[in-house]
Amino acid sequence: MPRGDSTSSCERGGVRVPLPFLPESKAWMKELSPSRPHLQGRPGRRTDEFSRTGVRTRQGRACTRLIVLVTLVVLPSLVRPQESSPLQQSLEDYTIRVTVEEVVLHATAQNHKGSLVSGLGKEEFQVYEDGVPQEIRHFNHEDIPVTVGLVVDNSGSMRPKRADVIAAALAFVRSSNPMDQMFVVTFNEKVSFALPDNIPFTDDVVQLRTALSRISANGETALYDAVAAALQHLKNANRDKKVLIVISDGGDNASKHNLSQIRTMAGNPDAIIYTIGIFDEQDADKNPHVLRQLAKDTGGEAFLPESLKEVLPICERIARDVRNQYTISYSPSNRKPDGTYRHIQVKANATGHEHLVIRTRAGYFAPSVLPSASPKATDHAHN
Repeated sequence: MPRGDSTSSCERGGVRVPLPFLPESKAWMKELSPSRPHLQGRPGRRTDEFSRTGVRTRQGRACTRLIVLVTLVVLPSLVRPQESSPLQQSLEDYTIRVTVEEVVLHATAQNHKGSLVSGLGKEEFQVYEDGVPQEIRHFNHEDIPVTVGLVVDNSGSMRPKRADVIAAALAFVRSSNPMDQMFVVTFNEKVSFALPDNIPFTDDVVQLRTALSRISANGETALYDAVAAALQHLKNANRDKKVLIVISDGGDNASKHNLSQIRTMAGNPDAIIYTIGIFDEQDADKNPHVLRQLAKDTGGEAFLPESLKEVLPICERIARDVRNQYTISYSPSNRKPDGTYRHIQVKANATGHEHLVIRTRAGYFAPSVLPSASPKATDHAHN
């Protein structure tokens, strides 16, 4: 998660840069191009430049001014696109450019205590696809800009938890990278995008706070439809890394989608899903299995706090997790466009770090000429 018009664009370093349309310059060029300057007077006399008195005529002066104006109007427009704005340049610095034939992974490294492990090198990682070792082509360990979707349960069962949910979501926002872009999806039996229609993403904390404050818990629960809408919206994002944070009890009693469809959708875009289950033992709608499954499939993590007080530090922990991931890409040795699901495993061995656990997405769907069923399609929403 495309928006013609009077602009065109060029590419510089992988970033598309808009070129302004200059109607004035096109008008001037039209005057210059139709034919040669019209010469008046007897043949052989350069009456376009000088009169018989040796004084430059109006036509000559007009032509000179025209050339100068064209130079002043057109030249800056040719030079400007070569310059990147500070934001574009910053995004270039963080972008790993890969072809469509490469798989990009965002991996979290943890020790046996669950603490994040930083400082590992490319040579300490091993990537396997369906058990076959793969060659790592690109590797990075930096805080790269992220697109984040906050998917918040707005059903009646969440009414007593509303204030804590908003506070936790804002805690995540405050821990974000200044170049992150975010959006908010709320849902009961209906799915809504909480930002104004003309603002698909924002990094403005005030706008996000306003969007979250519109939550008024009531109605039934369409969790799967909300996750589907958020995954679709991520396709409009221009950050390489994409994350969803789903805050819900995991129940669903109003969606048009089912869990198998959502898991298939999550296997295509490079989105990491973190889930926070907020419910109590008496909550008849709770379904922690769904929350665990969505997180496991995409390389995120599922949190099931025992009290609402834990939700805020959990959001802060997710922010740290996102900030400290390794970005790894490889070109699959299996190039068959058979539409099958490819299982991924990432391992790491480093001196001084025993029992490292690497968390990343479980796999992806290979491209296919014809649609084919995924092994996941037989899974059920409830276990």
